[in-house]
Amino acid sequence: MKLYFSPGACSLSPHIILCESGLPFTLEKVDLRSKITASGANFNTINPKGYVPALDTGSALVLTEGPAIVQFLADQVPGKQLVPAAGTMERYQVLSWLNFIGTEVHKNYSPLFNPAASDEVRNGAHAALAKRYAYVEQQLAGKEYLHGGKFSVADAYLFVVTNWAGTVKLDLAGYPGVLAFQRRIGARPAVQQALREEGLID
Repeated sequence: MKLYFSPGACSLSPHIILCESGLPFTLEKVDLRSKITASGANFNTINPKGYVPALDTGSALVLTEGPAIVQFLADQVPGKQLVPAAGTMERYQVLSWLNFIGTEVHKNYSPLFNPAASDEVRNGAHAALAKRYAYVEQQLAGKEYLHGGKFSVADAYLFVVTNWAGTVKLDLAGYPGVLAFQRRIGARPAVQQALREEGLID
């Protein structure tokens, strides 16, 4: 399998899950401005949406959208328990977290990366993120992970998007549980591996 990624982008989430899974994979960096991959390919021919992640599964299928990719990867290695079994209530609870992170946390970071965004839009994004992180803080109380006492694909996704807070100068000091979660997930060997492979740490 090959993961198309951009360093530190949301593609870091499936990268972490690949490292956690033990599955063989390769990486190909994408320049999101030019839409050219490290090998010189036009990324738009790989993913017409024009953004990462994209996973070449090796079977003439390219999967896109991080939440779908991480579920696919986790289902390849059920013994790792990176996602609960299909059809269980536990699975739907993890899916609920993936959707919440994608629509309520990830998307509210987008205006903060846009230099053309007005102060009003940026302030609105900050307010929305404060509300969402207050909820996450509450849900993490007394827990190491978002669901079920075990690391899951949802934890990887939350770690990745929350890692953007420093870049956009979002102060998370009021959420000690979230900060402790970031330290805990960031210390996992697979997370350290993915960060190194993307050149984000030495």
